[in-house]
Amino acid sequence: MAATKDKATTPQPAKTDFDLETSMHRVEDFFDRYKKKITIGVVAAVVVVGGYFGYNRFVKQPNETKAQEMIFHAQNYFAVDSFKLALNGDGNNYGFLQVINKYGNTKAGNLAKYSAGVCYIHLGEYQKGIDMLKSFSSNDLILQPTAYGLMGDAYMELNKTADGIEAYKKAGHYNDNELTAPIYLFRAGLALEKAGKGQEAIAIYKEIKEKFPKSKEGLEMDKYLARLGEVTN
Repeated sequence: MAATKDKATTPQPAKTDFDLETSMHRVEDFFDRYKKKITIGVVAAVVVVGGYFGYNRFVKQPNETKAQEMIFHAQNYFAVDSFKLALNGDGNNYGFLQVINKYGNTKAGNLAKYSAGVCYIHLGEYQKGIDMLKSFSSNDLILQPTAYGLMGDAYMELNKTADGIEAYKKAGHYNDNELTAPIYLFRAGLALEKAGKGQEAIAIYKEIKEKFPKSKEGLEMDKYLARLGEVTN
Protein backbone atom coordinates (compact mmCIF):
# COMPACT_ATOMS: atom_id res chain seq x y z
CA MET A 1 0.00 0.00 0.00
CA ALA A 2 2.84 2.34 0.95
CA ALA A 3 4.52 1.75 -2.36
CA THR A 4 1.27 2.46 -4.10
CA LYS A 5 0.80 5.68 -2.07
CA ASP A 6 4.34 6.87 -2.80
CA LYS A 7 3.81 6.27 -6.50
CA ALA A 8 0.56 8.13 -6.48
CA THR A 9 1.96 11.15 -4.62
CA THR A 10 5.24 11.45 -6.48
CA PRO A 11 5.17 14.70 -8.52
CA GLN A 12 5.06 14.00 -12.24
CA PRO A 13 7.04 16.15 -14.73
CA ALA A 14 4.90 19.01 -15.99
CA LYS A 15 3.73 18.61 -19.57
CA THR A 16 4.88 21.25 -21.99
CA ASP A 17 3.60 22.26 -25.36
CA PHE A 18 6.98 21.80 -26.95
CA ASP A 19 10.42 20.42 -26.18
CA LEU A 20 12.38 23.53 -25.11
CA GLU A 21 15.80 22.07 -25.75
CA THR A 22 14.87 20.72 -29.16
CA SER A 23 13.19 24.02 -29.99
CA MET A 24 16.29 26.00 -29.08
CA HIS A 25 18.39 23.78 -31.30
CA ARG A 26 15.96 24.42 -34.12
CA VAL A 27 16.22 28.21 -33.61
CA GLU A 28 20.01 28.02 -33.62
CA ASP A 29 19.94 25.81 -36.68
CA PHE A 30 17.60 28.27 -38.43
CA PHE A 31 19.87 31.22 -37.60
CA ASP A 32 22.99 29.37 -38.70
CA ARG A 33 21.31 28.41 -41.95
CA TYR A 34 19.95 31.88 -42.73
CA LYS A 35 22.46 34.02 -40.82
CA LYS A 36 23.68 35.78 -43.92
CA LYS A 37 20.19 36.73 -45.09
CA ILE A 38 19.13 37.87 -41.59
CA THR A 39 22.25 40.01 -41.21
CA ILE A 40 21.71 41.57 -44.63
CA GLY A 41 18.09 42.32 -43.71
CA VAL A 42 19.04 44.04 -40.45
CA VAL A 43 21.79 46.04 -42.10
CA ALA A 44 19.39 47.05 -44.88
CA ALA A 45 16.83 48.26 -42.32
CA VAL A 46 19.49 50.33 -40.56
CA VAL A 47 20.66 51.78 -43.87
CA VAL A 48 17.08 52.70 -44.86
CA VAL A 49 16.36 54.44 -41.55
CA GLY A 50 19.78 56.06 -41.35
CA GLY A 51 19.64 56.93 -45.03
CA TYR A 52 16.30 58.69 -44.60
CA PHE A 53 17.63 61.00 -41.91
CA GLY A 54 20.91 61.39 -43.75
CA TYR A 55 19.07 62.29 -46.96
CA ASN A 56 17.00 64.92 -45.18
CA ARG A 57 19.98 66.47 -43.44
CA PHE A 58 22.67 66.26 -46.09
CA VAL A 59 20.73 66.30 -49.37
CA LYS A 60 17.17 67.56 -49.05
CA GLN A 61 17.77 70.55 -46.78
CA PRO A 62 20.85 71.83 -48.67
CA ASN A 63 19.00 71.40 -51.97
CA GLU A 64 16.07 73.39 -50.62
CA THR A 65 18.39 76.21 -49.62
CA LYS A 66 20.11 76.20 -53.02
CA ALA A 67 16.75 76.17 -54.82
CA GLN A 68 15.54 79.14 -52.81
CA GLU A 69 18.69 81.04 -53.68
CA MET A 70 18.31 80.17 -57.37
CA ILE A 71 14.67 81.23 -57.56
CA PHE A 72 15.20 84.67 -55.98
CA HIS A 73 15.95 86.65 -59.15
CA ALA A 74 13.29 84.82 -61.17
CA GLN A 75 10.69 85.83 -58.60
CA ASN A 76 11.77 89.43 -58.86
CA TYR A 77 11.31 89.39 -62.64
CA PHE A 78 7.96 87.64 -62.17
CA ALA A 79 6.82 90.37 -59.77
CA VAL A 80 7.32 93.05 -62.45
CA ASP A 81 5.76 90.97 -65.27
CA SER A 82 9.06 90.28 -67.03
CA PHE A 83 7.87 86.79 -67.84
CA LYS A 84 10.55 85.80 -70.37
CA LEU A 85 13.34 86.72 -67.98
CA ALA A 86 11.53 85.06 -65.10
CA LEU A 87 11.16 81.90 -67.15
CA ASN A 88 14.58 81.64 -68.79
CA GLY A 89 16.88 83.82 -66.69
CA ASP A 90 18.93 86.79 -67.79
CA GLY A 91 22.25 85.14 -68.59
CA ASN A 92 23.67 85.84 -65.16
CA ASN A 93 20.83 84.62 -62.97
CA TYR A 94 18.66 81.52 -63.28
CA GLY A 95 15.04 81.46 -64.37
CA PHE A 96 12.26 79.17 -63.21
CA LEU A 97 13.06 76.55 -65.83
CA GLN A 98 16.62 76.13 -64.55
CA VAL A 99 15.35 75.84 -60.97
CA ILE A 100 12.87 73.15 -62.03
CA ASN A 101 15.51 71.26 -64.00
CA LYS A 102 17.99 71.23 -61.14
CA TYR A 103 15.80 71.20 -58.02
CA GLY A 104 12.32 70.30 -59.22
CA ASN A 105 11.67 68.01 -56.25
CA THR A 106 12.12 70.74 -53.66
CA LYS A 107 9.42 73.04 -52.33
CA ALA A 108 10.99 75.96 -54.18
CA GLY A 109 11.14 73.84 -57.32
CA ASN A 110 7.45 73.00 -57.00
CA LEU A 111 6.61 76.69 -56.65
CA ALA A 112 8.76 77.37 -59.72
CA LYS A 113 6.49 75.01 -61.69
CA TYR A 114 3.47 77.11 -60.77
CA SER A 115 5.23 80.36 -61.63
CA ALA A 116 6.58 78.95 -64.91
CA GLY A 117 3.06 77.88 -65.85
CA VAL A 118 1.80 81.41 -65.26
CA CYS A 119 4.67 82.80 -67.35
CA TYR A 120 3.88 80.51 -70.27
CA ILE A 121 0.21 81.50 -70.20
CA HIS A 122 1.06 85.21 -70.16
CA LEU A 123 3.40 84.63 -73.10
CA GLY A 124 0.62 82.91 -75.05
CA GLU A 125 2.18 79.44 -74.86
CA TYR A 126 -0.97 77.93 -73.44
CA GLN A 127 -0.28 74.21 -73.77
CA LYS A 128 3.13 74.59 -72.14
CA GLY A 129 1.43 76.51 -69.36
CA ILE A 130 -1.12 73.74 -68.89
CA ASP A 131 1.54 71.04 -68.83
CA MET A 132 3.62 72.95 -66.29
CA LEU A 133 0.66 73.64 -64.03
CA LYS A 134 -0.31 69.97 -64.15
CA SER A 135 3.11 69.13 -62.71
CA PHE A 136 2.51 71.53 -59.81
CA SER A 137 0.87 70.24 -56.63
CA SER A 138 0.02 72.02 -53.40
CA ASN A 139 -2.26 71.79 -50.39
CA ASP A 140 -2.57 75.57 -50.34
CA LEU A 141 -6.27 76.50 -50.41
CA ILE A 142 -5.67 79.51 -52.66
CA LEU A 143 -2.71 78.53 -54.83
CA GLN A 144 -3.94 75.11 -55.94
CA PRO A 145 -7.42 76.22 -57.10
CA THR A 146 -5.80 79.19 -58.83
CA ALA A 147 -3.57 76.75 -60.74
CA TYR A 148 -6.65 74.80 -61.85
CA GLY A 149 -8.37 78.05 -62.83
CA LEU A 150 -5.41 79.19 -64.89
CA MET A 151 -5.48 75.86 -66.68
CA GLY A 152 -9.13 76.57 -67.44
CA ASP A 153 -8.20 79.96 -68.92
CA ALA A 154 -5.52 78.32 -71.08
CA TYR A 155 -7.91 75.63 -72.31
CA MET A 156 -10.45 78.28 -73.28
CA GLU A 157 -7.76 80.15 -75.24
CA LEU A 158 -7.10 76.91 -77.10
CA ASN A 159 -10.85 76.53 -77.77
CA LYS A 160 -10.90 73.37 -75.66
CA THR A 161 -14.12 74.36 -73.96
CA ALA A 162 -14.92 70.99 -72.38
CA ASP A 163 -11.48 70.85 -70.76
CA GLY A 164 -11.86 74.45 -69.68
CA ILE A 165 -15.19 73.74 -67.98
CA GLU A 166 -13.71 70.74 -66.16
CA ALA A 167 -10.73 72.77 -64.93
CA TYR A 168 -12.94 75.67 -63.80
CA LYS A 169 -15.22 73.31 -61.88
CA LYS A 170 -12.21 71.69 -60.26
CA ALA A 171 -10.97 75.12 -59.21
CA GLY A 172 -14.37 76.26 -57.97
CA HIS A 173 -15.03 73.13 -55.97
CA TYR A 174 -11.54 72.72 -54.53
CA ASN A 175 -12.71 74.43 -51.35
CA ASP A 176 -15.45 76.93 -50.53
CA ASN A 177 -13.35 80.03 -49.95
CA GLU A 178 -14.89 83.28 -51.15
CA LEU A 179 -11.71 84.44 -52.85
CA THR A 180 -11.38 81.82 -55.61
CA ALA A 181 -14.48 79.60 -55.59
CA PRO A 182 -17.08 82.10 -56.89
CA ILE A 183 -14.69 83.43 -59.54
CA TYR A 184 -13.98 80.04 -61.09
CA LEU A 185 -17.52 78.75 -60.72
CA PHE A 186 -18.67 81.86 -62.58
CA ARG A 187 -16.16 81.17 -65.36
CA ALA A 188 -17.44 77.60 -65.48
CA GLY A 189 -20.95 78.98 -65.92
CA LEU A 190 -19.89 81.27 -68.75
CA ALA A 191 -18.04 78.43 -70.45
CA LEU A 192 -21.12 76.23 -70.12
CA GLU A 193 -23.19 78.96 -71.78
CA LYS A 194 -20.65 79.11 -74.59
CA ALA A 195 -20.98 75.34 -74.99
CA GLY A 196 -24.76 75.67 -75.24
CA LYS A 197 -25.37 73.98 -71.90
CA GLY A 198 -27.77 76.49 -70.42
CA GLN A 199 -29.29 74.26 -67.75
CA GLU A 200 -25.88 73.32 -66.39
CA ALA A 201 -24.93 77.00 -66.35
CA ILE A 202 -28.11 77.79 -64.41
CA ALA A 203 -27.18 75.15 -61.83
CA ILE A 204 -23.72 76.71 -61.40
CA TYR A 205 -25.14 80.24 -61.11
CA LYS A 206 -27.63 79.09 -58.48
CA GLU A 207 -24.79 77.45 -56.57
CA ILE A 208 -22.86 80.73 -56.57
CA LYS A 209 -25.94 82.66 -55.45
CA GLU A 210 -26.60 80.22 -52.61
CA LYS A 211 -23.05 79.67 -51.35
CA PHE A 212 -21.49 83.07 -51.96
CA PRO A 213 -24.34 85.64 -51.88
CA LYS A 214 -22.10 88.49 -50.70
CA SER A 215 -19.33 87.95 -53.24
CA LYS A 216 -19.11 90.16 -56.32
CA GLU A 217 -20.21 87.24 -58.46
CA GLY A 218 -23.01 86.26 -56.09
CA LEU A 219 -24.49 89.76 -56.20
CA GLU A 220 -24.71 89.59 -60.01
CA MET A 221 -26.18 86.11 -60.37
CA ASP A 222 -29.80 87.26 -60.75
CA LYS A 223 -28.79 89.06 -63.95
CA TYR A 224 -27.13 85.99 -65.44
CA LEU A 225 -29.96 83.71 -64.36
CA ALA A 226 -32.52 86.10 -65.89
CA ARG A 227 -30.82 86.11 -69.28
CA LEU A 228 -31.12 82.33 -69.29
CA GLY A 229 -34.85 82.64 -68.54
CA GLU A 230 -34.55 81.67 -64.89
CA VAL A 231 -36.72 83.93 -62.70
CA THR A 232 -35.46 84.40 -59.13
CA ASN A 233 -37.04 85.93 -56.06
